[in-house]
Amino acid sequence: MNTIEYLIKKLKVLGITDFFGLPSDYNFNIVSAIEDNPDINWIGCTNELNAGYAADGYARQKGFGAIVTTYGVGELSAMNAIAGSYAENIPVIHIVGAPSEEEFKCGKTIHHSFPNKEQETFMKAQQHVVEASAFLTKDNLKIEIDRILKVFIKERKPVYIAIPSDIAITDIADKKTDYDWISDTNNLETVIKLASDKINLASNPVILGDILVKRFGAELEFSEFVEKSNIPVTNFLMGTGLINCDCKNYIGTSFSKYLNSGVNKLLKETDCLISVGVINSDVNSYGINLPYKINSHIAIYGTYTYINGKIYENVKMSDVLRGITKNILTKKYDEIKKETYYSPVSPSKEPLNSNFIYSRLQDYIKSGDIIIAESGLVPHGIFAMQLPPNTIIHSQLLWCSIGWATAAALGICVANPQARIIIVTGEGAHQVSAMEIGNFFRFGFKPVVIVINNNGYTIERVLSGIPDAGFNDVMQLDYPKFARSFSGDVWSARVCTEDDFDRALRVTQIMDKLCYIEAVTSASDIPDMAKMFFDLAPVYEIKLNKKQTEKNLTLTNSVEYETNVHTSIHDLDYDETEDETEDETEENVVEADEEENE
Repeated sequence: MNTIEYLIKKLKVLGITDFFGLPSDYNFNIVSAIEDNPDINWIGCTNELNAGYAADGYARQKGFGAIVTTYGVGELSAMNAIAGSYAENIPVIHIVGAPSEEEFKCGKTIHHSFPNKEQETFMKAQQHVVEASAFLTKDNLKIEIDRILKVFIKERKPVYIAIPSDIAITDIADKKTDYDWISDTNNLETVIKLASDKINLASNPVILGDILVKRFGAELEFSEFVEKSNIPVTNFLMGTGLINCDCKNYIGTSFSKYLNSGVNKLLKETDCLISVGVINSDVNSYGINLPYKINSHIAIYGTYTYINGKIYENVKMSDVLRGITKNILTKKYDEIKKETYYSPVSPSKEPLNSNFIYSRLQDYIKSGDIIIAESGLVPHGIFAMQLPPNTIIHSQLLWCSIGWATAAALGICVANPQARIIIVTGEGAHQVSAMEIGNFFRFGFKPVVIVINNNGYTIERVLSGIPDAGFNDVMQLDYPKFARSFSGDVWSARVCTEDDFDRALRVTQIMDKLCYIEAVTSASDIPDMAKMFFDLAPVYEIKLNKKQTEKNLTLTNSVEYETNVHTSIHDLDYDETEDETEDETEENVVEADEEENE
């Protein structure tokens, strides 16, 4: 067994059966080994940044992810995506194919590198955005691979490993290695006792769960803790879906003072907050002025716990939750009414706007769906929705890297090809990674893609306080035509009214193909939740509508459009009963359309 075969085998144990990236001369040995392995898939992307986003999405859905790039140009192109994974605790291993040791020793300047620089130049740059890094040699390859994988599993953050082309095919001993770690017994016992006593003595405790519960694989232990305790439980935005909405002690998502006033009141009045896997950031917690006393709460993280002003290291989140669950008493509380922001809506011929989009999506989303929400304005609409049980939302709310959603969705489709995937993005962000749409066709995925076209970077229009500034403009595309430019089966449409958007969503329910909707709104249109957040949150010192003027999107063609199936959304004879039966075939739709046209 050679080096790369050994690494692939160890990563497969973690559930990594798909590797994202691009081929290049320094990583051919790595890519070939992946393709030659019948249990492993190579997912070639259009560029390294997108490959990094895709590996990030894959890891969010499946637990761990991997990207393969080449030395220098490839790895640096992916660096921003890896930085986002580092910020949000996404375990992605970055495997870099490097020149051979002989090429480094020859003293000549080789391509993809700086002249007269040592071989570890780029690894040193990457060290700022990974938890651990290694450059393999003949003398260290087994030790370094094992060290890197131990950090990868424990910290659930990106790691980096550079493999020279000759080292990739060097023989290595395949000895069984245990990469897992165990909690420090003394610290664990202390934490469980202190936390259990504090919770049992509290008059009005509250549980605050967040995304790191998922990152560290402690969903089951968290769920059992919530169920047994019967303590009111809430979540920040990134933790949406962690607690099913039908859980009896779930009180809804915390939006600070903007929504769910009962939640904010409990957080202010609690004498024992149990925060589990929380990321405290301006967008995730809807403002950084948290209502509870940070120094008096219990904070349980993946590898440590904070309690009574002291940090206890090397204790697993799952072990802590399991121990507390055994020791706590079940409490009784009055049910707290959850607030619902969006009400059911009836479509009209009015121009489309964000509030209708998210109200209608709330009704459209079904249990088991996976939603990928681009950063910017989209999360403020998406996370205010009342979602059915077992719905998953992925969004990058801390790093907020433009274009993440479209490429990350590819990785999520690879990780869970059976689920219905819904991508919601703005047109400015979509243009950054839109070429990855081609890979949806290439690998046979059929997501629903909703591109909200508000004629530029609307969130930046708001944040800059200069809504008409040219730097916030974006070159317009014919998005439905763009989707049809690939050699793949697609239904695409541009919609500008509430009624058209409503009908377009219904069409997607009877299409067994990728569905692509351009939803056109005005340049000043933003969700109401975003208005409240940007107008009142202390982290932003600008006011909405200070000098803002309405700037409508000018279309070069009409609302009517062409698709593979029919010439206009109004030509579709859609039966609402199909929402339930979903047995209408594409063939029937085509036949009905042809008859109507005749």
